[in-house]
Amino acid sequence: MKFITFIFLMIGVPCFAQAQTLGSDHQQVAQAERAYLVNALVKIADPVLVALSKNELKKTMPVECVAGALEGRKQVTYLEAFGRLLSGMAPWLELGADETPEGKLRQKYSRLALKGLHNATNPQAADYMNFNKGGQPLVDAAFLAQALLRAPTQLWEPLDQQTKTNIIRELKSSRVIRPYTSNWLLFSAMVEAALLKFDGAADQMRIDYAVKQHMQWYKGDGAYGDGENFHWDYYNSFVIQPMLIEILETTGNEKKLYAEVLKRATRYAGVQERLISPEGTYPPIGRSLAYRFGAFQSLSQMALLKKLPAEVKPQQVRAALYTMIKKQLEAPGTFDKKGWLQIGFYGHQPSIGESYISTGSLYLCSQGFLILGLKPTDELWTGADEDWTQRKIWNGQAIPIDHSIDN
Repeated sequence: MKFITFIFLMIGVPCFAQAQTLGSDHQQVAQAERAYLVNALVKIADPVLVALSKNELKKTMPVECVAGALEGRKQVTYLEAFGRLLSGMAPWLELGADETPEGKLRQKYSRLALKGLHNATNPQAADYMNFNKGGQPLVDAAFLAQALLRAPTQLWEPLDQQTKTNIIRELKSSRVIRPYTSNWLLFSAMVEAALLKFDGAADQMRIDYAVKQHMQWYKGDGAYGDGENFHWDYYNSFVIQPMLIEILETTGNEKKLYAEVLKRATRYAGVQERLISPEGTYPPIGRSLAYRFGAFQSLSQMALLKKLPAEVKPQQVRAALYTMIKKQLEAPGTFDKKGWLQIGFYGHQPSIGESYISTGSLYLCSQGFLILGLKPTDELWTGADEDWTQRKIWNGQAIPIDHSIDN
């Protein structure tokens, strides 16, 4: 148990793993990795949700951004932080409260999130957020909508009727923002998917157009263009693959298309798994690198959905994501002295932040934690650590031959 305690001391968050009854050595390691990730997610979430629950997010959250952009980013960065964080946390929160130490943490953070939803959409609240001025709010209205779709029993059903009304109003208000002809179409569609589920009606044209365009932009072998062109970046994982799946799952009327999108996402997850080096690093390709391990949302999502490629075991995804997340989080400068995320890929590297990046943007990293939505008893969390593909091959082990799905 000394090893388990040590990893929590390293990240500087409360240790609850010692309270768990663990079985064999491999189960002990697996549960220690889960406990580390839970506590890492809590460490990231705490400053945002605690401040927002007190109506003090705008008062206390620093806004780091490129020179000259501060006033503009202040108009949008708070919804960025809240929507993105909650979207990544949602599957874990949806497991609900129980009497375990982890279950009590879920209860605590669900309650904070519910208070946050109230304050963020209450026009009289100090932390009332911007859903419709400028372009950026459409993006983060979509991430907030995604969070609600991922955790309806914990983040929607317990809300009072006035807060539900406020959320619906704010989501609808984002319709005034015209999306770019790119992955942004999915932000409009995601908002409409949430309105369909929670309000009973949606602008179906926005959903149909976004899906149709992305089907036309498919480039093959599991990858979509971001618009007409293909870009070497992680936007297939940041936005495109996960949102396509969730939009089609919510509408429920395109079974054949949904199956095809899942097939492509499974292939893309397999590619992502092969990108992770034996040391838990990955290529710094494309824009928005300050979202850190949020770049692997798609891999984490497919593990959550149990739609990984046949040759990829859940345990190897767990081990790879754990190693990657730990490496990035523990880089000096990832957090400031008060626990807020700082711009960077490995530590604090302000120069990699594009003009649209600010403190709130960074909370997209929470998407890497989607696997926490699997119960602690799931195979992913109970099996022995399994080397991921690059670790196998660079250690001289045999690996499956890789094939395109379009052969």
